[in-house]
Amino acid sequence: MPQGLKVAIFGAGAIGGMMGVKLAQAGADVTFIARGPHLAAMQAHGVTMHSGGETINVRPRCVGSAAEAGRQDYVVVTLKAHSLPAAAGDIASMMDDRSALITAVNGVPYWYFHGLEGPYRGRIVESVDPGGVVSRILPPSCAIGCVVYPAAEVVAPGVIEHSYGDRFSLGEPDGSRSERVEAVSKLLISSGLKAPVRPKIRDEIWVKLWGNLCFNPLSALTGATLDVLTGRPDLRAVCRAMMLEAQGVAEALGVKFAISVDKRIDGAADVGAHKTSMLQDLERGRPMEIDALLGAVVELGHLVGRPMPQCETVLALVRQRARGAGCYNDAA
Repeated sequence: MPQGLKVAIFGAGAIGGMMGVKLAQAGADVTFIARGPHLAAMQAHGVTMHSGGETINVRPRCVGSAAEAGRQDYVVVTLKAHSLPAAAGDIASMMDDRSALITAVNGVPYWYFHGLEGPYRGRIVESVDPGGVVSRILPPSCAIGCVVYPAAEVVAPGVIEHSYGDRFSLGEPDGSRSERVEAVSKLLISSGLKAPVRPKIRDEIWVKLWGNLCFNPLSALTGATLDVLTGRPDLRAVCRAMMLEAQGVAEALGVKFAISVDKRIDGAADVGAHKTSMLQDLERGRPMEIDALLGAVVELGHLVGRPMPQCETVLALVRQRARGAGCYNDAA
């Protein structure tokens, strides 16, 4: 394991907790930043993770604030994208010009156009970085992309249930194999995780986003699980239409899809009767990831001049559904 690297998990819930447990189990210098009963339980009893029939308990450093955590080499952010603007100042307090931010966040990342050659280089994505507030506090040059594949859930304070997956794909926004991305890849691999460094991390971001942009909002609108959304011909057709619109946008931005739209839908079908995170958030009255998963895609569609009637319709409907449930706040 690379020695001396300090890693903070900011928002150490299910996914961050799962990564942090593996790091702590391997002896890494990891700090969990959390709050409430989850933090209290971790401080009192350590962090317990159930995974593949095994129960692991580790006792990493667990604190309630970034100030208490102190300066870090890597800060792993596993918040939902809409929480990032408010948290940016706390995250920045743990970083200096040698620190890196690992954005293990679903959807279009705030740094999307950083290091990307072409006419949009350096552009702000308003849907996830309103007014450029995140970019001012956390310069995109500090960010490393991360695509999260595991599924996990906090089933009780201090207790994580890891269902499947162990891959966290990493990539520099400019596609380079920098020392910092190589070092964190080695750290995660030495902890028993898969952490490949991808030269085109946006391609992988889009393959995951491709499903999330339709399955999540449609599940929130209909209450349907993945097996229903992918199995009923009428609902599958809506998913497919949204995905094809998004594919046109991504390809206009230089992204290449390694799989077909139908293969991506079939992959989601294999997950079975799963409630998407957006449906779970709606049911629990929590803020929903609408802008990172679909709003930003529509914004990018407008940017490149691609028509997106299906995506725009579903976006309008799911925003209103969320407003009515108190799970979305905007000025509209």
